[in-house]
Amino acid sequence: MKNNRKKGFISVVLIGLMVFTSCKVTSQEPASKDIVISKDLKWSDKMALTLMKRHPEAYMIDDSKTPKWDYVHALVLHSIEELYKKNPDPRYKAYIRRYVDTLVQNDGSIKTYEFDKYNIDLVVPGRLLFDIYATSKEEKYLIALQLIRKQLAEQPRTKSGGFWHKQIYPNQMWLDGLYMGEPFYAQYTVTFENGKSLDDIAKQFEQIQLHATDPKTGLLYHGWDESKAMPWANKETGNSPNFWSRALGWYAMALVDVLDYFPKEHPKQKELVKYLNNVSASLAKYQDKSGLWYQVTDKGGKEGNYLEASGSSMFAYAFAKGANKGYLPAKYKKLANKAFDGLTTQLITKVDADGGITLTQACQVAGLGGNPYRDGSYEYYVNERKKDNDPKATGPFILAALELNR
Repeated sequence: MKNNRKKGFISVVLIGLMVFTSCKVTSQEPASKDIVISKDLKWSDKMALTLMKRHPEAYMIDDSKTPKWDYVHALVLHSIEELYKKNPDPRYKAYIRRYVDTLVQNDGSIKTYEFDKYNIDLVVPGRLLFDIYATSKEEKYLIALQLIRKQLAEQPRTKSGGFWHKQIYPNQMWLDGLYMGEPFYAQYTVTFENGKSLDDIAKQFEQIQLHATDPKTGLLYHGWDESKAMPWANKETGNSPNFWSRALGWYAMALVDVLDYFPKEHPKQKELVKYLNNVSASLAKYQDKSGLWYQVTDKGGKEGNYLEASGSSMFAYAFAKGANKGYLPAKYKKLANKAFDGLTTQLITKVDADGGITLTQACQVAGLGGNPYRDGSYEYYVNERKKDNDPKATGPFILAALELNR
């Protein structure tokens, strides 16, 4: 009897050790180990596994050499987080967790995050902390969340109340910034503050809508300078000179993601839905017969312009999610499927020997001002570098695939 008890005790210890070891391996071993990318997988899994195979650690996304708290990594990892909800493959969860744990320290401080630069781009990775904190209840994640919330509380603003894009870009709101700041802000205020800041979030959209919308096309300009002091800014309106599809994509994605946190009865909810309908209707007019959109949205036939992957993926996602949630008419789901067909037939033109896929024709980066100076001209946008599988395209591609169940 004693012997049996002893054996039983040893078995329990061994099982416990095995469980502990397997848990440890899940969070420590690179997810690229033995990844097989079957041709029968959905596009969302194909793209996620391709990226995980090419970048065994998530901080390597975008060919980064060292870990960095950055919006591009966060965009892809957020899409993989959404994918995990549909397909709970433990490799997805482990891939995200290792990125977060490489950067969030035991005291809740975040490696490479520079608070005093008030760079709204650096708010995006905070979205990855909500689920991790909710499941682990480890205080360091809450402290990190509070730190990012503090940045928004202190973020410099235009006189009319809109967040500056960065400390180095005074008085400027960029369309990109709505995606960078507002979904995190909305989730935080609903999770921890009983939704007290939803009006302020709506105000950010109101400001950009009021100042950056072109009355003729209904499209929104990439940036608005309240001071009208920047050389790129129109001296009457303060707007930059062109429509950039990715900037419009950030804006449309910001709207569909923020609406997740606005109760239907909130007085500003209908207003945000209206903005989404307005920008979607304007974008639909510029969708190419291929289903895709051009880098400079309204200048399809002009020399140098090209069908661009990130903006097209973002619009496909925003249209599909907007239709799925009932914010947009059902026809937008068809337009989203047409866009996705364009992405998969026109811009994914080869499959690697290991099954990995490559999304081409993605603008690598574009902005306004800075050094070297970016003037927002047509020539500037069409001549910026392109990059295959750029994260600003692959993240929204995964999100669009999920919304379309493709």
